Amino acid sequence: MIPFEFEYYRPDSISEAVQTYETLTKHTKKVLLYSGGTEFITFSRMNQLYADAVIDLKAIPECNVLELQGEQLMIGSAVSLNKITESNLFPLLGQTIKKIADNTSRNKITIGGNLHSRLIYREAVLPLLIAEAEIKLAGNEGEVTVPLEDVFNQELKIPEGQFLVQIIVSKAYTELPFASLKKTKMSKIGYPIVSIAALIKDNQIKAALSGVCDFPFRSHELEAALNDSALSVKERINKAMTLLPAPIIEDIQASRDYREFVFKTTLQETIEALEAKS
Repeated sequence: MIPFEFEYYRPDSISEAVQTYETLTKHTKKVLLYSGGTEFITFSRMNQLYADAVIDLKAIPECNVLELQGEQLMIGSAVSLNKITESNLFPLLGQTIKKIADNTSRNKITIGGNLHSRLIYREAVLPLLIAEAEIKLAGNEGEVTVPLEDVFNQELKIPEGQFLVQIIVSKAYTELPFASLKKTKMSKIGYPIVSIAALIKDNQIKAALSGVCDFPFRSHELEAALNDSALSVKERINKAMTLLPAPIIEDIQASRDYREFVFKTTLQETIEALEAKS
């Protein structure tokens, strides 16, 4: 049970959502916009999240789009993880998010919800970063499309008053050879020790990782090391190890040393899998 009262709004258009937000904030209310809601319930019950009002975006048609439009794949922020996987429109994304949670939970978790997650993993962002996705945002100044990497730095940092409507991926990226690997403490489903999404474009590896540091990331410097043909695979991996953007984490899932070991072996598996497909 959520230990506080809040107002609930479910607009059926972008304009209504924007107007509702503007009206509520003018009355100095703390407003939460969401396209999922599972974490709101979880963290509110734990007294780690509070809102005077909630605006649920799941009834907005643009937030439920999942289709190819010409040479672009459009993914609405309120589309569930299972629906994305089952569509097979972006196999790398589908395989990555299929490992995020159990089947029942994936029917409820949305792509927008995972990108906004308060947990450190946010694995759905990995294929989107290496596919150089764009996102469509809406706010009181209208709609704008920006590169995902411009607003994702360790976490999704959307300007106050705007919300995520859609994710846009070039169809060309959905057809490239890829690898998706996840190492967990016990089962295939769970928090990652290491999770990697990678693909080959123009004979170059592009890769993004979660579980290694305390945020998901794509590192161009790390990619350059993985693509350094003057080095052996072992040397490339060791060099990549020195280029992590933050220290390796240590938690209940794995010690720092074990996570480093898994990181290296997972990179080797990824390189071998991609070389076999190229």
